[in-house]
Formats: sequence, structure tokens, C-alpha cells
Amino acid sequence: MIAELSHAALALAFALAVAQAIFSIWGARQGDARLMAVPPVAAIAVFLLTAASFAGLTYLYVISDFSVANVYANSHSAKPLLYKITGVWGNHEGSMLLWALSLAIFSALIAVFAGNLPPRLRANVLGVQGLVAAAFLLFILATSNPFLRLAVPPAQGQGLNPVLQDIGLALHPPLLYLGYVGCSVAFSFAVAALIEGRIDAAWARWVRPWTLAAWLFLTLGIAMGSYWAYYELGWGGYWFWDPVENASLMPWIAATALLHSALAMEKRDALKIWTVLLALLTFSLSLLGTFLVRSGVLTSVHAFASDPTRGVFILVILVLFVGGSLALFALRVSELKPGGIFAPVSREGALLLNNLFLSAICATVFVGTLYPLMLESLTGEKISVGEPFFNATVGPLALLLVALMPAGPLLAWKRGDAAGIAQKLAIAVGLALVAVLAVFAMQGARIYPMIGLFIGIFALAGAFTEYATRIALFRVPAAEAFFRARGLPRSYLGTLLAHAGIGLSLIGMAAEGGWSVEKIASVKPGETMRVADFDLRFTQWAERKGENYRDIAAIFEVRRGGVVIAELAPAKRIFVMRGQQTTEAGIKTFGLSQLYLSIGEPAPDQSVALRAYWKPFVLLIWIGGLVMALGAAFSLSDRRLRIGIPVRAARKKLAVAPAE
Repeated sequence: MIAELSHAALALAFALAVAQAIFSIWGARQGDARLMAVPPVAAIAVFLLTAASFAGLTYLYVISDFSVANVYANSHSAKPLLYKITGVWGNHEGSMLLWALSLAIFSALIAVFAGNLPPRLRANVLGVQGLVAAAFLLFILATSNPFLRLAVPPAQGQGLNPVLQDIGLALHPPLLYLGYVGCSVAFSFAVAALIEGRIDAAWARWVRPWTLAAWLFLTLGIAMGSYWAYYELGWGGYWFWDPVENASLMPWIAATALLHSALAMEKRDALKIWTVLLALLTFSLSLLGTFLVRSGVLTSVHAFASDPTRGVFILVILVLFVGGSLALFALRVSELKPGGIFAPVSREGALLLNNLFLSAICATVFVGTLYPLMLESLTGEKISVGEPFFNATVGPLALLLVALMPAGPLLAWKRGDAAGIAQKLAIAVGLALVAVLAVFAMQGARIYPMIGLFIGIFALAGAFTEYATRIALFRVPAAEAFFRARGLPRSYLGTLLAHAGIGLSLIGMAAEGGWSVEKIASVKPGETMRVADFDLRFTQWAERKGENYRDIAAIFEVRRGGVVIAELAPAKRIFVMRGQQTTEAGIKTFGLSQLYLSIGEPAPDQSVALRAYWKPFVLLIWIGGLVMALGAAFSLSDRRLRIGIPVRAARKKLAVAPAE
């Protein structure tokens, strides 16, 4: 009964999403306040119904109702409760329902918290959100129904894909979906503005917090997915330029560009047309990622197997929304005023340069990801575009972008002083140079990592140089500097943290890529292998049992300087019900660095292939991601960023006008 009620709630949510779209767009077109009052209520109702449907599916997983085909295919009664719940979105049907729920959440938030928007703009935004929601709800109902019943209920389920039974994958998909779907709000604002033919600084102010929220979730989702791949897949890497990884990276890059261009538009009425285009492209790239994962055109650890019908359906959605929005942009772009004029050396110029670099990086990733697929579809020839291509093309662009990043916030609007900025950043350059020379003295030279390390330290020091400049540190009494620091807006502190986080991540990448140590050898119980300054003694095999798996672990005694400092147990984890196994790495953390062990299959003579890594400062990669997300959260906590144009201020201005 729960399955049928949940399915009915989903069908009703689809009908209300259609009504939301129709009433919104028609009401805005007619200027009818009564019609425009309906969509906010409909958006909240769509959220409640979709949430009820998702809760129903979760309940079916928790009680292990194997009469539902989706539960049977992705759960098992012996599975831990946490992974019963995460199994809800560990498959195509459930993950699409999570996508629809995320979209409904954002639409409901617009309905509740966007009361200060002009009624016509709000109606058009909710109308576009309703169209997107209706399209995906129809996709679920027509091709991906998670509530289908089995004629003969089996006694037991097949269990969840083993690689998904991990806390990292419990959090990674929901965070990514909130990021993907959050980009739809900027898309809806852009389409609504194009329909009205009017875009101004207030529009940019309304778009920025929604884009920032999406960027926050995307950052956390990508960082979580990267760390999961690092410790769960046993390959010892954190980014593999997998096409599905790239599918999440592209909207993140576009959203980063959108945040910067929207700032220029809000503050100086500049980059208006470009900002609108970025708002359209950011969500378009999110839809493209959905198509790549769901269509079956990719074979990946991250991709869901899917039938052609689903791929064609999503392709139609992609063409309609992306093609339709770009066609509307082409029709309206001539009516939009280009915006303010500024000197090349200025804050606006720096933001424009930032956008050019980000666009070039995004375009490179786009081509590198899709070119092999297009070539294979046209000629049947299979080629691989992997890490060497992306490192050689994206790497230099990203390094140059980060190297220029500290100068941007120090520049004045409209016209800046390049010589003055260089003088302010001299200390940051000196600190970075001293650090790199120290590393050279201790570890030797590796040119590419040394460049990355220098730029990462410079970016980190540059962020705090800007902070010191803002509070006039060492130039005014300490009490006054403290007073200035307290008065800084949270949005500014958020920007500083985000830039510092990028520097931290780059330092981690450079250190891990340049000075990590790897050794692969076959070892037997009783034998010792040395990596970096660690001695790894293989003591014994051990078998351990979990709720729905068993581990075959190789126990290693870790010594440094002859002293036992740790015991690591890399393992092969076998999931009996699925007949599959995963690699469980043994990891020991030393400050910001890690010793990482991964094993192959046990041999008949009890030996095993051991892959051992020493990864200096590798944790900075993900700490930097968390600092970036913290910066976004700080900015969102700034009331001036969240409220847009205050209604009360506008009313007060109108009230005093007659007296003037």
C-alpha cells in the first residue's frame, strides 16, 4: 500500500508542477495578481508530495519490502540500516527521485523566501522551475518508476553495489544533486529575465545567493567524492579525470565564473550579457552531466547502467531546456544593454580575466570529455583522453588563474593601480619563494610541482595580505585594526576563505604529485618492505566478518626508526550476496600526510602484491575544499547577501518622498 500511495503522490506532484508552470507564466504574461498567487502554493505542495514519495521509498527500504522491484535489486535484509537508507539513492530510479526532491526543495524555498522579488519576476522564475520539475517527474513516472511491484515477492534481495556501501557515498550523491539542482535557480532567473527583457544590478543581487548555495553543495559533493575514490577504490589517487568526474567539475567551474561575473554586474553594472549566458550554461552543464550518467553512453564506476529509452528521454529534456533557453537568449540579447565601461586594470577587468580563464578551462574539459564519445559515435573508432591530456591543457591554465587570483580583490573598481598591487603582494611573493627554496633544499627540484607549490603558497599568503590591507594591520594601532576586523562583512571573509582554500588545495596537489613515494612489491608473511622512511612488515593474514561481508586482511606492522608506530590492515572485502569484492585501503595519518597501503589478490603461496604510498600533505587537498565550502557558508550567513533589495527600505523611501 505504501508503494502505491507513494507512486500516487509522485503523479499528483507532476500534475501540480504542470499547474505551477502554467499559472506562473500565464499570470505573469497577463499581469494577473490572482493567478500569480497560485504558483508559490503549488511549489510548496509539489515539495510536500515529492518528499512524501521519497519518504515512502525510504520506508520500503528500511523494512526490506522485496515485493518492490527497486528494493529487491538494491537491498538486503542483512545490510546495515545506514546502507539500507543510502540504497534509496544508490540506484537510477531512487537517485532520480532524489533529484526531483532536491528540485522541489529549491522551488519551495523560492516560494517561501523570495517574497521581496517583483511579482512578475517571481512568477516567471517559479514557472521555469515548474517546467523543469514537471519534465523530470514525467521522466520518473514514464521510464524510472521506483515503486514497481514484483508478481512473486522473493524472500531476499540482491543487496547494494558494494562500492556504494560506504559513508562517503552516503553523502556524496545528495550533496552533488543539491548542487546540480541549485544551478536551476540561476537558470530560471535568467530565463525569467529574458522573458521580461530586463536585467539589472538587483537581478544579479538576487541570483548570487542561490548560485552560491549551489556552489557550496557542489564543492562539498566533489570533495567528498574525491576522498571516497581515494580511500575506497584502492588506486591511491584523488582525481582520475573520469568522464563522470568531469561531468560534476564542469558546472562547478561555470558556477564559479557566474559568481564572479554576477559580482561585477551587481557592483558596477558590468558583464550583464555574459552573466545571463553563464546562468544558462551552468545548469545546462548540470543537465549534460545527468545525460552522461543516465544515458548509458559511459562506462564508469560512477555511471548508472541504463536502457536507451531513458537516454533518449533525457536527451529530449536536454535539447528542450538548453536549446530553448539559448534560442531565447539569441532572440533577446540585442535588447539587453551591455553594461558599464571599465579600464583593463581594474576589479572589473580582473573579474573578466577570471571568467575568460574559467571558460577556457571548462571548454577544455568539455572537449576532452565529449570528443572520444562523438568520435566513436561517428566513426566507430575508440580513443582515450585521460590524465596526460588534461594535465597538459587544464593544468597551466589553472595555475595561471590561481597566480593572478590574489591581485583581483586588491584592485579598485573601474580603474586600479597595478604598481601599487605589486607592492602590496611583494611580501606574499617573498614568503612563497622562501618556502619553495626550503623545499628545494630538503627534497630536491621537481619543476612542475615546484611551480604549483609556489603559486599555492602565494595564493594563500595573498589572501591574508588582502585581509591585512583591509584592516590596516601594522599601519594603525592594534585596537583600531581589531575594530576594523570586526566590522568586515561576512561575505568578504567568505571570499577570503574561498581563495585561501584554493591555495591550500593547490599546495596539497603539488606536494602529493611532486614528492609522494610509491613502491610495489610481492611480499610474504614475515617479509619487510621499505617505503620512504617506513618499514612495513607483513605479519599475517586475518579474516574478519561484518554484517553482510567478510574481509581478508593483510596485517602490516609499521616501523619508523626501528620503533613500531602503527598497524595497518589493507583488505579485500567480499560481499557474498552480490558475489563482488572491494579493495579496502589501510591508511595511517601523520599530521597532514598519509601512509597508504593497498593489496592485490592473495596468491596460493600466501604472498600478496602490496602497493605502498607515502603521500606528503595530501590532506590539504580536501581541507582546502572544506575551507572553500566554509567560505561560501560565511558569505551566505551575511544578511546583506541573502535579502537582496530590502522591501522595508523601499517602502520607507516611498513614505518619505512626499515630505521631500
